[in-house]
Amino acid sequence: MFWRFSQIQRRATEKESLDPSQNGVVHPIKLRSFVALAMDIASASPRRYFFEVMSFYATAEHEKEKLQHFASPEGRDDLYQYNQKERRTVLEVLEDFPSVQMPFEWLVQLVPPLKKRAFSISSSPLAHPNQVHLTVNIVSWTTPFKRKRHGLCSTWLVALDPQESRGVVIPSWIHRGCLPPPPPSLPLILIGPGTGCAPFRAFIEQRAVQNTKGPTSPVLFFFGCRSQESDFLYEHFWLSHSQNHGVLSKEKGGGFFVAFSRDQPKKIYVQHKIREESARIWRLLNAGAAIYIAGSSTKMPTDVTSAVEDVIVKESGMSKESASRWLRALEKAGRFNTEAWS
Repeated sequence: MFWRFSQIQRRATEKESLDPSQNGVVHPIKLRSFVALAMDIASASPRRYFFEVMSFYATAEHEKEKLQHFASPEGRDDLYQYNQKERRTVLEVLEDFPSVQMPFEWLVQLVPPLKKRAFSISSSPLAHPNQVHLTVNIVSWTTPFKRKRHGLCSTWLVALDPQESRGVVIPSWIHRGCLPPPPPSLPLILIGPGTGCAPFRAFIEQRAVQNTKGPTSPVLFFFGCRSQESDFLYEHFWLSHSQNHGVLSKEKGGGFFVAFSRDQPKKIYVQHKIREESARIWRLLNAGAAIYIAGSSTKMPTDVTSAVEDVIVKESGMSKESASRWLRALEKAGRFNTEAWS
């Protein structure tokens, strides 16, 4: 165990970084950079064992007693109220117990690694060569004790000034998503409320370019947000493609349908719009259309799937069970795709 700790401590203070482009040359990294880039101290909440280890290194007696209480079975409810319910971060917990002098090798083992943040690419390489566009929601919420909290990555991104941040490196990677890119001949039914519209902006851009080179199949797009005034993402983009023979226009057999849930007394969601356009949806499905759903993984995918089943029941005369089996067959055939995130 001592060898393990001493090795971690040596690597943490010198932190060797291997750059494959330098033929195996090893470069040191500052401890501050290692903590910032590798350890999630500013957004992850510590687990119960973290408090138990802290109690061994607390020099103030009242802090030691409180930490031991949190780590005990009797203190489970109090720990939940203090930690999980408030989503306190590792950094905040350490600040609340200033007498704790935890060795760095323990922090390296107990603090969760900084997780990658995944965003759907919202641009087409045909429309924007050598560029990648992202649609990022600025995460913020209020805790039960009325403390303002902000997402780590989204807050950092929004703080970057395009003029002052030239040369700033944003660590990133590209990973194949869950939504296969459709060929221009495939009719599409796209459902993407909120930031779920991101991959479909790329789809529409791609098809708009393809439309200038040859015939393309119709596209129906269902978008939803709270308010037209504050949440209508890419409003001009969607409206422009729904007019003048654009890929979402009625002249091209397509359509753009938007639901503003909070702009009237009765809430309206994308599933309501889907049921309203049942005839169009069924016509496209019979023409071989594929359905794509993207957005929040809470209730939306289930509610939207249920609405599509209602469309099939209404337009075909099938039972609800048969409509559900029909959709599962569509999914097996690669024509019903969902990408959801929490």
